[in-house]
Amino acid sequence: MKLHHSPSSPFVRKVMVVAHELGLADRIEIVKTTAHPIDRNDAIRVENPLGQVPTLTLADGRALYDSRVICEYLDATAGGALFGTGDARWRAITEQALADGLLGAALLTRYEMTLRSDSGRFDAWIQGQMAKVEDALDRFEAILADAGDRLDIGTITIGCGLGYLDFRFADLGWREGRPAASGWFERFGARPSMVATDPAS
Repeated sequence: MKLHHSPSSPFVRKVMVVAHELGLADRIEIVKTTAHPIDRNDAIRVENPLGQVPTLTLADGRALYDSRVICEYLDATAGGALFGTGDARWRAITEQALADGLLGAALLTRYEMTLRSDSGRFDAWIQGQMAKVEDALDRFEAILADAGDRLDIGTITIGCGLGYLDFRFADLGWREGRPAASGWFERFGARPSMVATDPAS
């Protein structure tokens, strides 16, 4: 398997955390790739018309994307249980959707702040996207108060979301007023899979 990979992408990180947790990381060939929302990468577009990372190419040439699909494929390949069954599955994939939504809003904010000139920046857009981030963080606080050491696609995606905020939005101060999320992430962020995929290292 080959993975189009950018270490700064939180969605790539999610895939790699799953791969490490399932014992599959050594079976994935990393293809270092630069993906950009404007200057699209033709090397990725050959396999994924969206031109985005992560994109996983299988031995038979099929390409899988996005991170949700890739993570579920890896879980099925390993016979894992990161997606659960019954009510546990619905909880895990709903938490994944929430954390993916936080990441999407954070990425759109970053693009607005870094790709536009100061005069062209849409402040109301940034405020709207960051309001989504704040609301998601408040829900994380409730979720993580009872999460314990649960490991599934939901908690993995939440962990990658919080890690991305530390990486790109260090001034946000998301820990303030959220002791459950802060304490949980201190423990979860120390997992070998998270340490190995830390974009700041």
